[in-house]
Formats: sequence, structure tokens, C-alpha cells
Amino acid sequence: MTVAAAAAAGFTRAFGAAPEGVWCAPGRVNLIGEHVDYAGGLCLPLALSQVTAAAVRRRDDGTLRLVSDGFGGVSFGRLGQPEGHTGGWGAYVVGVIGALDPPGFAGADIAIASDVPIGAGLSSSAALEAAVALALAELSGLPVDDPGRAALAAACMRAENDYVGVPTGGMDQQIALRGRAGHALLLDCATGEVEHVPIDLESHGLALLVVDTDAPHRLVDGQYGQRRRDVEEATRRLGSLRDVGTVAALGALTDPVLRRRAGHVVTEIARVRAAVAALRDDAPERLGPILDAAHRSLRDDFEVSSVELDSAVDAARAAGALGARMVGGGFGGSAIALCRATDVDAVAQAVTVAARERDLPRPKFLRATASAGARRCA
Repeated sequence: MTVAAAAAAGFTRAFGAAPEGVWCAPGRVNLIGEHVDYAGGLCLPLALSQVTAAAVRRRDDGTLRLVSDGFGGVSFGRLGQPEGHTGGWGAYVVGVIGALDPPGFAGADIAIASDVPIGAGLSSSAALEAAVALALAELSGLPVDDPGRAALAAACMRAENDYVGVPTGGMDQQIALRGRAGHALLLDCATGEVEHVPIDLESHGLALLVVDTDAPHRLVDGQYGQRRRDVEEATRRLGSLRDVGTVAALGALTDPVLRRRAGHVVTEIARVRAAVAALRDDAPERLGPILDAAHRSLRDDFEVSSVELDSAVDAARAAGALGARMVGGGFGGSAIALCRATDVDAVAQAVTVAARERDLPRPKFLRATASAGARRCA
């Protein structure tokens, strides 16, 4: 059963009727450009084939009811007065409704299903937000062309920042709504401009392996917010880090922590530009050293890696991966490894063995395929 079919079936079981439609939005993996979105930098995510589906039917009585098999069932009461709201996954839905404020909205029944790994740093939250936002936009007559999707992404970001309380920078919502199959999305976080950059690993005999370390990352425990505050303070002192240009120019920062944080942002933006150049030259094997350098920066300068992520990256490289790095907000979650397609099984086995030897959780694996963004799927 597809995820969309599971959402529709869950809807019918819970509410005794068919939904008006089912909308899907993907998880994402960020090829390069980590922790620079809130600094007005560049990032290069791609949408995954794994999706979250929202089956939706409008109501006219001011009631909002939510159910999900994958996230754990939640039920809300009257709009504006949710019953039993504990800040779980339902907060993302309620936050999107509030931020989007669809014209004429008077309640809904919504059932959710997903195969995006939760807590793996693959942005299951943005997939949920984007699926709900697109559903409500289409049902309410809001524009869903590319400019309209940019506006939906902004509403989803407000929902996560202001309602849920996670200070994300908007990359996840942009790729969930604006991704394109066979392409990575070059996102300029300062202007919101995007460029779809073709990515063809298969014809080069390459594959992008995602390693879910099964060590859930938590962005609401304060560490993610502290990194963002560090970057904002460095920006206050120096001006836009994107315009700094070189690490040498960071010498004006006397605080060594701020200097390391800003150093990551400056070098990561340069790595995004190098990765885009490699893809434009149809030379994806050049991505390997770029991924390696990004992991070192995230581990040493930004200090958002973990023993599970370092174990996965080190084992993948030792087993022949061309490059590897942690992805997402950090403090757990997932890593990626650029491998020759013939080496994927060997790399996965090496990562598994390394985790077992260190008494770490058993990792899970999936291949990242650049897929489409949010769409109506049933």
C-alpha cells in the first residue's frame, strides 16, 4: 500500500467517509549547505522519494480532527481551543493553519501517513507541514504555482518558528514544496531565489546512501537555537557572513567560538558553490572531497556532530565512499555517503559493523533519489 493509500484508508477508518483528496510532500536530504540558511547563505537540498501524505476533508462547524498511524493519534477540538494539545506532531498542523489562515477555513478532518523516517534529520516535520499547506491552499483557492509555493513555504516556516518553537531557517520547507525530480534545488536563502540544478549520479555509476543512525536528533533542546544565536551574533559584529568572503577576514572576531561558527558558515557557502559547479560540469565525483570537508567543519567548527554520526562517516570513508558527512541539524540523525553503486552494500555493512563494535544503535539505510516536491497524489 502506498503512503497516499494508507492516509486515505486511515481517513476512512477514523471519519467514516472518503477525503476530498490526498496531498503528499517529501522528506529531504541536503547535499551541501548546512546551518547557513538562517545566515542568508546558499544550500543545495534534494527532495526524497519518501513522503508524508495528508488526507483532508473540509468541515464547516469550526472543528479540527487529526489522526495518524505513523506519528501517533492526536485529536483536536474546536479551532483556537485545541483539546489535549501537548506540542506533538499536531502542533505542526495547527501552526500551518494559523500561519496560512486559508480564506473561508472553518475546520477539517485530516489523516496523516508517512514513510519519511522520524527523528532522522530528513525533515519529516517540513514534509508534514508542506502536505497540509498544499492541501489547504488548493481547497481554499490559494495560488499553488511557484510563487505561491514560495509563499506556502514561508507560512510553514512561520508555523515551525513561531508555533512549534523550532528556529529553522526555511530550507526544509522550500525543498518540500519546490523540489523537482532529477534536480537539486539551489536555494539563495537571502533572496528566496531558486535554481533547479540537474543531478545525475546513476549514469556515472554513483549512488547517494543515506545512513539513519537511529540516534534521534532533537532541535528543541536548545543546542540548535544556540548555534543560530552564535551565527546571529557573529553577523551583528561583522555584517553578512556571506559577504565576508574569506576565513582570514574573521580575525576581527575575538571570541574563538564565534570565529569557529562563522568560519563554518563562510566555508560552507563556498562548498555549495563548488558543488554546484561540479554538477553543472556533470562531474558528480568531485562532490566527494566537498562532503568530507563539510563534515570536518560541522564536527570541529560548528560542533553539531555526534559519536553516531562520526562513526558512520568514518566507516563509510574507510569502506571506499568517495565522501561522507552528517546532514540535517545535527546532534544525531543521519549522514550521507557518496559511493560507487557497486560499493553501496559494502559501505552499508562497514557502517553497521562499526556501530555494533561501538555499542551504538543499528543504523538503517536508504538511497536518496532526487524526487518531486509536494503534489496532489490522490
